[in-house]
Amino acid sequence: MSTTTTATTATPAITAENVTTLFPDVDPSLAQAFSRSPNGPPARDSGELEGYDEEQIRLMDEVCIVLDENDQPIGSASKKTCHLMTNIERGLLHRAFSVFLFDSQKRLLLQQRASEKITFPDMWTNTCCSHPLGIPGETGVEFEAAVQGVRRAAQRKLDHELGIKAEQVPLEKFDFLTRIHYKAPSDGKWAEHEIDYILFIQADVDLNVSPNEVRDTKYVTAEELKQMFQDPELKFTPWFKLICNSMLFTGGRNSALKSSSSSRETGPFTPLKPSVAGPTDCRKLPAGSLANQSSGSAQTRCDVSEPWSKLRSLFLSPALWPY
Repeated sequence: MSTTTTATTATPAITAENVTTLFPDVDPSLAQAFSRSPNGPPARDSGELEGYDEEQIRLMDEVCIVLDENDQPIGSASKKTCHLMTNIERGLLHRAFSVFLFDSQKRLLLQQRASEKITFPDMWTNTCCSHPLGIPGETGVEFEAAVQGVRRAAQRKLDHELGIKAEQVPLEKFDFLTRIHYKAPSDGKWAEHEIDYILFIQADVDLNVSPNEVRDTKYVTAEELKQMFQDPELKFTPWFKLICNSMLFTGGRNSALKSSSSSRETGPFTPLKPSVAGPTDCRKLPAGSLANQSSGSAQTRCDVSEPWSKLRSLFLSPALWPY
């Protein structure tokens, strides 16, 4: 009886030196205009986007910041290029942000993504989730510049999606908490692979929602959010579930998060040691395909210096904790 051994080739790490060889649609310069990536065709000319909403197709031409695994910008590429699962399976990584906005009653503003969205349509998520663009003011190489860049992007997208004006969410009010590195499938064609900067802000705001971006909004207490998670009819984005389950709802008793030596002031980005990582903690992303993962699941790692102490004190009173 003969046996056949199939050799597997490891995916190389994406670096500034090889990124354009591996992904020809990536542009190595970072100061692009607010338009499509010049190395790729317009998204509307792409067969992958046939049948989707015209405005959402147009937005797939926006220029995302391509990163190496240390969160260093090494190029730029269209939103379409960055979200194709075929590219993500080969390691293409980009920068993102997630905003948690609380009102003066300490309720979290959620949004349900519009049905027109190409990735994760109709799913509930935190207040705003998007990308800083490869443009001046939003691209940061050094850590503090990167944080300021995502603050500017957050202000821009809160207006675009929810109609929240900049004067109601000034840049200095956004508090950076941590970064998470995760990847998650949306469907068989699209996925996310991001280093996601987590911001929170407390503000009472006026909403003028864009129906092409947002299907519904809802302010919730911690207890109401937990009840939403128990409703099998509701679907949530993978990054939102990750943040709530790994950090927000575990509180200061998450020893793995406490064990991280990463500093948000200096900005090193190192995975947690496997020896301290529990089943729901952030960790270095495992190798392997997303193809067999369900939509809404995620693989992650994170760096934390203050594990949500400010966010938890704002959002959750001790009486609401389950212990």
